Amino acid sequence: MLIEFICNGKEISVDVLAEMRALDLIRNELLLTGTKCGCSKGECGSCTILVDGIPECSCLLLAPKLQGKVITTIEGLEGADGELHPIQQAFLEEGAVQCGFCTPGMILSTKALLKKNPAPTVTEIEEGLSGNICRCTGYTKIIKAVQFAALKLKGSEI
Repeated sequence: MLIEFICNGKEISVDVLAEMRALDLIRNELLLTGTKCGCSKGECGSCTILVDGIPECSCLLLAPKLQGKVITTIEGLEGADGELHPIQQAFLEEGAVQCGFCTPGMILSTKALLKKNPAPTVTEIEEGLSGNICRCTGYTKIIKAVQFAALKLKGSEI
């Protein structure tokens, strides 16, 4: 079946099988490998993408469901002049990036959280990132990175 959607600002028109996962379409057909396959059960968040601005586990989402949607992968997140997005920069500056496997999902979930709530409390950050698992950082640096990103983005469009 032919589906059409916008991915990282580009119009996409692609034939997919009805049972194809969005994750497989993104990684294998669109070659956007920043979206990771971790658990294939929607529990780890490493496959997180934004669908119309909302974090979704692409391992559980069938590709045909992307029809007419706007999706963002980590490759589509950038700041002014192609620089790192302030959220990405905050994660680097706070040392919230270690092995990097969970990082794309964490950053996209952070983007959605800060768009909805530009000044979240620690509890709200924990809830906003609850669908993402990190095995390396212990979350302290990730929470600090989200707080720092909120400060960097204060008063700007996310």
